[in-house]
Amino acid sequence: MKIAVVALGKIGLPLAVQFASKGHEVVGVDVNAAVVDLVNAGTEPFPGEAHLQEKLSTAVSDGRLRATTEYGDAIPGADAVVLVVPLFVDDDARPDFGWMDGATAELAKHLTPGTLVSYETTLPVGTTRTRWKPMLEERSGLTEGEDFHLVFSPERVLTGRVFEDLRRYPKLIGGLSAAGAERAREFYEAVLDFDERPDLQRPNGVWDLGSAEASEMAKLAETTYRDVNIGLANEFARYAGANGIDIYQVIEASNSQPFSHIHRPGIAVGGHCIPVYPRLYLWNDPAADIVRTARAVNAGMPSYAVQLLAESHGDLAGQRVVVLGAAYRGGVKETAFSGVFATVQALTEAGADVAVHDPMYEDAELATLGFAPYHLGTEVDAAVIQSDHAEYRTLSPADLPGVRTLVDGRNITDARTWDGVTRRVIGLPHASTEA
Repeated sequence: MKIAVVALGKIGLPLAVQFASKGHEVVGVDVNAAVVDLVNAGTEPFPGEAHLQEKLSTAVSDGRLRATTEYGDAIPGADAVVLVVPLFVDDDARPDFGWMDGATAELAKHLTPGTLVSYETTLPVGTTRTRWKPMLEERSGLTEGEDFHLVFSPERVLTGRVFEDLRRYPKLIGGLSAAGAERAREFYEAVLDFDERPDLQRPNGVWDLGSAEASEMAKLAETTYRDVNIGLANEFARYAGANGIDIYQVIEASNSQPFSHIHRPGIAVGGHCIPVYPRLYLWNDPAADIVRTARAVNAGMPSYAVQLLAESHGDLAGQRVVVLGAAYRGGVKETAFSGVFATVQALTEAGADVAVHDPMYEDAELATLGFAPYHLGTEVDAAVIQSDHAEYRTLSPADLPGVRTLVDGRNITDARTWDGVTRRVIGLPHASTEA
């Protein structure tokens, strides 16, 4: 097949490489000429994705993958077009379709009969049918269901392990017609491999959910569930910590029963997915009070962590405080919706002199994000762990000379290492954390 992938970002590029690895001709489209040049040189534009560099090098050298900035070079004659263009949403749950509208308009201009068009960007329910279908038809002059087929098939992967997740999870599809869904099933079975999953009630593979709307909602439901679950865990953690209870023992005990699946509490919920998609769901269903409350609870956790610090340390005005971790999660060089921003803001509002450390970021990169870089071994009064980087598990007071108070927002440090330092952990009894 000839396949076009629109947007060569942290999901789109691995997808393009995966499709090429199955023997297909893949052309990637991206508006960033620098990304296009790097891909054509066989060099990954962003580090940290397992196996991407080796697979990209093979795909480019074999002539199976190339990149372009021109839709007219990639779309005409394609058997399938997969779009993974970013969709943004504001705090009031209003989606900004600007980038996706632009990509769809360009795609439509060059669309030719016989093409399968699959949107993988997470969308509000109904978007595929009510927004993309009429836009594609109007600007291409073609008719969906006759001249081309349109489906929604959400990406379900995490950056850093995209190739692993592509095999692990069923590929969900939802078409606007049975014929379109069948085309999508044939396409994804030809470009993906699936692990055996005896835990699933039906075989792992391509799952047709019957409609684009069901497929759209499935992605929103699975991610919104996680946000709500973490919000509940954070509510439990705040109560437990204030009442002499170890929430981690409680969660372990609760989850020993197969109907309980309580997630871990923590200082922040970050990334492109979990903080964002509940707001897309709220755009469809503004009466979803449980979703709204959970999102508010999770968004408030950085301020709660700073509150814990102030309660133990005292007045933060003029105090040197380091936030450990700019990334939204450990081991991933990505700051999308990271808790670092709200944590630094809350500390700054409290009058602290704030710096940020992250083993994955250079000083210049931290400065570009608006942070004063911190180096381990520099004098500091207090610290807040925001990211669960593996490097922070073995931190000790010797790495933070002068530190009097630590707030471990991820519960990754060993209390025995912090003798002489007041250590507070979200969800642990407050009194017992003081060495």
